[in-house]
Amino acid sequence: MAEMTAMMQDTITALVEARKYNTVRDVMVTMNPADIAAVLEDVSPAVLPVVFRLLPKELAAETFVEMSSENEELLIRAFSDSELKAVVEELYADDAADIVEEMPANLVSRILQQADPAFRKTINEILKYPEDSAGSIMTTEYVDLHPDMTVTAAMAHIRRTGVDKETINTCYVTEKKGRRLVGAVSIRTLLLADEDATVGDIMKTNIVSVSTLEDQEAIAQLFSKYDLIAMPVVDGENRMVGIVTVDDAIDVMEEEVTEDIEVMAAITPTDKPYLQTSVWRIWASRIPWLLLMMVSATFTGLIISSFESALAVLPVLTAFIPMLMDTGGNSGSQTSVTIIRGISLGDIEFRDIFRVMWKEFRVSMLCGVCLAVCTSAKILLVDFLLLGNGTGNWPENFLVAAVVGVTLIVTVFAAKLIGCTLPLLAKKIGFDPAVMASPFITTIVDAVSLLVYFAVASAIMGSYM
Repeated sequence: MAEMTAMMQDTITALVEARKYNTVRDVMVTMNPADIAAVLEDVSPAVLPVVFRLLPKELAAETFVEMSSENEELLIRAFSDSELKAVVEELYADDAADIVEEMPANLVSRILQQADPAFRKTINEILKYPEDSAGSIMTTEYVDLHPDMTVTAAMAHIRRTGVDKETINTCYVTEKKGRRLVGAVSIRTLLLADEDATVGDIMKTNIVSVSTLEDQEAIAQLFSKYDLIAMPVVDGENRMVGIVTVDDAIDVMEEEVTEDIEVMAAITPTDKPYLQTSVWRIWASRIPWLLLMMVSATFTGLIISSFESALAVLPVLTAFIPMLMDTGGNSGSQTSVTIIRGISLGDIEFRDIFRVMWKEFRVSMLCGVCLAVCTSAKILLVDFLLLGNGTGNWPENFLVAAVVGVTLIVTVFAAKLIGCTLPLLAKKIGFDPAVMASPFITTIVDAVSLLVYFAVASAIMGSYM
């Protein structure tokens, strides 16, 4: 796909340079708006406005919405007022609001100046809602019907008003006075219903709706749960305000997953693609977390230093420290990622914490014993017997293998306990559970595994230390 896009970019650039504008237009009108935006993403700033102006008005508006904010800004600066007005008139309210949010103040004023007063009011209303809420991602372009409409009247209303709506697949039924949401009816139901039937007779009343302040991540989960293509948004009095469409829900899912991945990797989330993010911005998003984890990792150094005399007597114990720390970190990461995913999907709540702990206890015992047996066998047969890295005293060697094995069991148990409880506790007190993923849990488990290791070693091999 990337190779095809690069080839198209070279072709379009060559055609523009050769002034074969009709050919460029003929090629572009056969493409999907998202594909056109991808092709135009990396063309030169001189070529971009030329190609965009060749697109038909409706296709140009659909392509504009799919573009990166950098290219949108470049085009707005290149547009005349009439060109900008033509694009703005073709945008849906939610898309226009998204664009306005990302533009500098001087360009925002230009965009709003080209919008008619009613459209400008709608954009401003959307922008007033909290970020990441249903109100901030909804569109106000939906088809509304009334319960006493006949099917014939409803179809005529859809034909008359539907051309400007984002979707007509589902129409929402509201009271004539007050716009209170009372039901929904699909276009399929209307087409198959008797012409004299009323909308109130054929509508569904058990509809899923959300409030304007509902979190966008929760909305995306509802789309997945109920297989919706649109969801009505209502105010505190159940009055219809707008709809969230499935394309917006998919964008939210992608945004939330990206944010969780970045937080789990100890990176401050950014809203720009990697190749469009400056080196300084990437540095700024990573260095605070690295500094924090470096400081927290000093605890492991202090623990090792405090057992320096024991390691001097039995230096063979030092060789297994990295393996124990890595195994503990990996065990904790496995559990935390599983729990964080369960929390994000709504499968796991804080009230399930003891069920989760009991399950992870059993899993940790199975994993710990399996790892302990395999590792102890490997230490005795490979490290000590074949490679001769032991102490030279076989009773001592057996005790070292036992120390490592017991430590593994306890470490895996502790790691999985920490990995399953920290995300749930974070969610309970209002933090993002993803913050408690790999880096933090690994740092904590590293310290725990060392403390366990030296405690077990002192208990089992105290006479040798």
